[in-house]
This record gives sequence, C-alpha cells and structure tokens, in this order.
Amino acid sequence: MALLEVEDIHTFYGNIEALKGVSLTVEEGECVTLIGANGAGKSTTLRSISGLTPPRAGSIRFRGEEIGTTPPQEIVRLGVAQSPEGRHVFQRMSVRENLELGAYLRRDGRVEADMQQVFDLFPRLAERQGQKAGTMSGGEQQMLAIGRALMAEPRLLLLDEPSMGIAPVLVERIYETIAEINRQGTTILLVEQNANFALEVSSRGYVLETGTVALSDRSATLRENPDVQRAYLGT
Repeated sequence: MALLEVEDIHTFYGNIEALKGVSLTVEEGECVTLIGANGAGKSTTLRSISGLTPPRAGSIRFRGEEIGTTPPQEIVRLGVAQSPEGRHVFQRMSVRENLELGAYLRRDGRVEADMQQVFDLFPRLAERQGQKAGTMSGGEQQMLAIGRALMAEPRLLLLDEPSMGIAPVLVERIYETIAEINRQGTTILLVEQNANFALEVSSRGYVLETGTVALSDRSATLRENPDVQRAYLGT
C-alpha cells in the first residue's frame, strides 16, 4: 500500500474543471515531483490532497484512509502538511512564532526539539528567530514556510513551487535542504516549474498538462526524454 494514492480525481473552480482525472502514488520515503506549465493543475493537485480544494469525484487515500472529503485541519493531524505557493508566512509575527504556529495541532513534548531540528536545517532561521517574518528576503521566507510545515511533524510534506521568486544561490541551498529532509525520512510530493531542480532531487516524476497526467516515469528517465527536455528543461 502506497503512503498516498490519488485515483482519478476531478477538481473544479466553480464550473471550470481544473483536474480531469489525475492519478498518482507516492510511496513511503519517496520524493516525487509534479512538473508542468502554468495552469497545468500542479498546485490544484496539492490543494486537493490537503483538503483546501476538495475534488468532486475520485479518491484520495493517505495510509489507506480516504481523505477526499476530510477537513484540512484533520488532514494535517493525520500527517500531511503543505508549504504553499507564495510562502504565506505571517508577516507581522516573528520567525519563532511562525514555527510555533506550525505545531498548533500537536500535544506532545517534542515541539522544542523539532524546532531545533528546523534551525539545524536552516541556520539562517536560527539567526533570525526573533525577527518579523515580513522583513526577511523571499528565500528566507521560503525557508520559514518549509520549516513551519515541518513543525507539524508530517509523514508527507507537500511543497508548492519552493524556488518561485528566489535568488538562484538560495534556490540551490533550499534544494539541498529538501534533499536532506527526504534523506532524514520525510516523504515529499513536490510541485515545481524549475524542472531541472525538481527532477534532480526526486526519484519519480509526473508531467501534468491541462489537468491530466501526460507522462510518468523515473526522474532520470524523464530528464532524458526529448519532449520533456524541449518543454521544461530548456534544451
């Protein structure tokens, strides 16, 4: 049984069908990526999984449990956390306060230890833990958004466009850390327009086109696919 099983989901915004039968799986411990052009349905897929935009049809199972109609906060409690596109940190709150909010559903004694682990992954956040999040750079805010999601202690981490609007030198640093998070045992489903980085850090990938899965394969194989190279890798 896969950790996440998405089967033939159809998701709408009003009368507009954004996902037209998307199916995918993510195994425990994997890093899987969704690549595709703007409007392909990548972010909508993550929003469907996290309960923010539930599908009208199809099935989403996490650890064998159907979550397609489960409220978002309960999906977080089950072990799915999302770092959203555009970061959406709480700008007037400090770095530490943002991280504490990531753990708001937890009732265990490991919160402070997990915060230290986030600081180990992102030393810049440790340096700025008293700083208001809105005064940090885009790259630093992205680190904070990922760290906040990790504070929920997820079994599955959903990352939506972590390289968007970030200086190239920080993109490399963030992707090194994403690889480290996966090595430490957190399963990742990654949405990314920067297909080079996404396919480098992931083991498998799905190519989305206009709300459907056009192609799926090992990441190394997708990197060698002439159509993928032409459309998404700039070669």
